[in-house]
Parts: sequence; structure tokens; C-alpha cells
Amino acid sequence: MKKPKWVVEKEQAKRKEAAETVWLFGLHAVRDALANPAREKLRLIVTKNAADKLADAIAASGMTPEVVDPRKFKAPIDPQSVHQGAVLEVKPLNWGRLADVAIASDDRPQRLILLDRVTDPHNVGAILRSAEVFGALAVIGTRHNSAPETGALAKTASGALERQPYLRERNLADTITALQNMGYLVLGMDGEAEHTIEQALENKRDMPIALVLGAEGPGLRQKTKETVDQLVKINFAGAFGSLNVSNAAAVALYASLPQSAQG
Repeated sequence: MKKPKWVVEKEQAKRKEAAETVWLFGLHAVRDALANPAREKLRLIVTKNAADKLADAIAASGMTPEVVDPRKFKAPIDPQSVHQGAVLEVKPLNWGRLADVAIASDDRPQRLILLDRVTDPHNVGAILRSAEVFGALAVIGTRHNSAPETGALAKTASGALERQPYLRERNLADTITALQNMGYLVLGMDGEAEHTIEQALENKRDMPIALVLGAEGPGLRQKTKETVDQLVKINFAGAFGSLNVSNAAAVALYASLPQSAQG
């Protein structure tokens, strides 16, 4: 019996996902990936100079690197990438399900960042760095219209990709609803909103809070605006325009923390 087309397509997508690998580049990104026991590492290509700088991390990882002449350094990455003589082929990280990361296992304030069509890997990498600095439990995008795990994202994240959960869910509105059912207050960042994030969080800072940010320009989709609990804005000091989405994420995350955590 012939399989339905949708079954065949689903099986093909699963096989493609299973075969997917990522090439990380740059000394910092490669060093942190080598040190991450959860990261499945496949192939390491380095120059002699980079091998010397990464000697301890390479030894600890148990990998046997391919040491190449800098003039013959060939790897499937963008020729413009600043690889610093080190590239590492890896499997994408698996952070588990939404429920696995949405509940804090320690005494951190429960904070999440959700991204609506933020596709620039440099922005997502910078957001991962801020999320780690301010103690967010995870950054969550979507499987489509969201920056995937790439070398450029990892390099911008400066190691945070190895430590900061980054999930890509199928549907953002469904994810928001699931978080609301877990007790999260979900706030959508919108420059045209009536209330500031501080006003919306008065007497609510002890709640689990998720902040949703949209792509620069179009912002949040209408469906997202209709699903969040409230739209809020950052209270700017002066009329100097809007922040880059990665900067907005850092400011909003910091503004959402309890006063004791801002100290």
C-alpha cells in the first residue's frame, strides 16, 4: 500500500533533520563547543596556531583534529567568516521540550524571551548572550522564520549557545498559550503600546514572565498581539528612536527582573 504524501514528506523531513550538521567557527565558539559534553562533535579542522591555542580544550574533548596549512584551509563556511583557523562540525543541540526549560530548577526569576520572526543570526546570538547574563531560562523562536543554529549565530553568541537553551517551536501562538497555562504572564513588546513594561509589572515581578519581541520593522504579527496577555513598551528617555531587537531584549529582560535581582 502506497504511503500518503504527507507521511512520506514527514519521514523525509525527519531524515533530513537527523543528517543536519552545523559548522562552528572562531576560537571562542569552537573552544566552548569542545568543552560542552552535551554537544555531539564530528570533525575538527585547525591550523597549527589555532591547535596550540585550543590545546587544552582539544585534549579534554578527546577529538583528533585535522591540522592544515593556513593557505589550504578549506571548510564549508562562508569565505568571509572570521574563522581564526578553527572550525568544528557538530550536531545541533537538543534542549528538550518547552516544559523542560520553562520551569526553573534553581531560585532564578522565571524569565523567557520569545522571538517572532527574528531571522538575523547576529541578533539572535546577541540575544542569547543577554539571556545568559540576565539569567533567562531560555530563548524561544519558531522552526520557520527564525534564525537556525549556525556558525554566525554561535560566534555572535560568544559561547552562550552552548549554555543558554535555544528552542525553536512549531507555532508561536500555541507556545504562548502553553506558557500561559503554566502560569506565565506573557508580554508583547510594542513601541505603540499604551503602558510601559514597568507599569504592567507593578506587583507582578514575582510571577513567571515571558517577553515576546518581533523583527525590526514589522514587529509582532497580529496573531501574536492577540495571544499575549498585554502589549508593553520600553520607556525611552527622549525621542531618539527605537532600539535594535537584541538591545531591546536586554533592556526588557533587565526591566522585568525583581528589584533584588537588578542590584
